[in-house]
Amino acid sequence: MLLTGKTVIVSGVGAGLGHRVAAAVVRDGGNAVLGARTAENLARTAAEIDPDGKHTARLATDITDEAQCGALAALALERFGRIDAVVHVAAWDSHFGGIEDADFATWQSVIDVNLLGTLRMTRACLPGLKERGGSVVIIGTQSSVAAPSQVRQAAYAASKGALTSAMYSMAQELGPHRIRVNTVLPGWMWGPPVQAYVRFTADSEGVPEAEVLGRLTERMALPEPATDGDVAEAAAFLASDRARAITGQSLLVNAGELMR
Repeated sequence: MLLTGKTVIVSGVGAGLGHRVAAAVVRDGGNAVLGARTAENLARTAAEIDPDGKHTARLATDITDEAQCGALAALALERFGRIDAVVHVAAWDSHFGGIEDADFATWQSVIDVNLLGTLRMTRACLPGLKERGGSVVIIGTQSSVAAPSQVRQAAYAASKGALTSAMYSMAQELGPHRIRVNTVLPGWMWGPPVQAYVRFTADSEGVPEAEVLGRLTERMALPEPATDGDVAEAAAFLASDRARAITGQSLLVNAGELMR
């Protein structure tokens, strides 16, 4: 299987993408070390994807706290003896608006989570990753390379764009240790957040949900959006040895809405 014997840290494990990534890791033969701020979400995911508890470990983790990042990395080494990959799902993606109405204090908090938090968690994993090489997989966003089509999320896009730039430097710096660094860029990803957006918009406008979904898919080459499961599959691939010669790359998983 794709990740047999590998230990993968997954940050931001909730009901959506983080859950899907963790499930893919265990399904593909790996051990998933789960981190998120909410312990209940971690317990729920662990019980669902690994009922006997042999292939998961979990710890409530806030990636804005360096000590907590270190504790999650230490848990992986203590429980499974190795770190082979880290998949960064944790993000603050619920702040909306553009530059004219920007609250830069909130922008700083968004950047602290999305950019600096990811870098903190990566650094905490480096001692383990350096032992045998491995993979850092960043979940970015299509909005960091193209203006979003329906909503303004300037702070989120800017923070993720900075993270993509940081990816290039990390790939160069960590390459000699056989550590690969790549980014997955989802577009409109069908999962809990987008489902909630479609429901809210349909209710607000008094139109069918199918109409709102149609607005999102009309620019896509494929007739339906990528799902959080599709994005998880891309992350699992990049975490695996099948991607051993891929580093410093951004992979759009967006049903062809944007092609580069």
